[in-house]
Amino acid sequence: MADDSRSRDIDAFGSYAAIGDSFTEGVGDPAPDGTFVGWADRLAVLLADQLPEPDAFRYANLAVRGRLLDQIVAEQVPRAKELAPDLVTFCAGGNDIIRPGSDPDDVAERFERAVADLTSAVGTVMVTTGFDTRGVPVLKHLRGKIATYTAHVRAVADRYGCPVLDLWSLKSVQDRRAWDDDRLHLSPEGHTRVALRAAQVLGLPVPADPDQPWPPLPPRGALEVTRDDIQWAREYLVPWIGRRLRGESSGDHVTAKRPDLLPL
Repeated sequence: MADDSRSRDIDAFGSYAAIGDSFTEGVGDPAPDGTFVGWADRLAVLLADQLPEPDAFRYANLAVRGRLLDQIVAEQVPRAKELAPDLVTFCAGGNDIIRPGSDPDDVAERFERAVADLTSAVGTVMVTTGFDTRGVPVLKHLRGKIATYTAHVRAVADRYGCPVLDLWSLKSVQDRRAWDDDRLHLSPEGHTRVALRAAQVLGLPVPADPDQPWPPLPPRGALEVTRDDIQWAREYLVPWIGRRLRGESSGDHVTAKRPDLLPL
């Protein structure tokens, strides 16, 4: 079985490239300059801090919101192979799975081919499972498909010796405070907890427990919940459906925020 918490010589991670979609780009975790931070950027900081000379660490983030698996494989995997970092994190397939009629078995086969390609060219490839969406209103009906894909991802990791960032088992991100107002992307705190869990998987010491319980919330009445749901549908769900009907993506005209291995 893939060892999710293996101890590693963290000095080996002198460079890191993140590939994926909006989750890895960091949507939901805004930076002051209008870009996004996200869990991958936060993991890069934790990795750099473990080096004797943190300034020597190099990091690239090739992820672009809205990208489907085949787009990630065509656009980002070749660039990651060209950069040849010590570590690549690979999270892809989520946008495919949520599309009507998608087949998680088929998506997983294409995912495995990409993992085989990556592991032949770079140091370590960490793969990422899906979230348990039981409490996410717009995605909870897809929980079975996401669980199937997650099982495939873990099996692929077993076959190629990849560490696994298992988001399904990260209970803290099942709290609504871990999610942005759009209910599709993580909040800054959600991204932080994922970064901490990723660091644990790689054997790094972390400053906090990613599964630390959240403070209790005051009870919410049915009227408040309904009002929030209506506001969410108006502000986020209707525009999302509109983009799908027009064949548009939130990532149209967006390029990777950090296409080269650069110091932090």
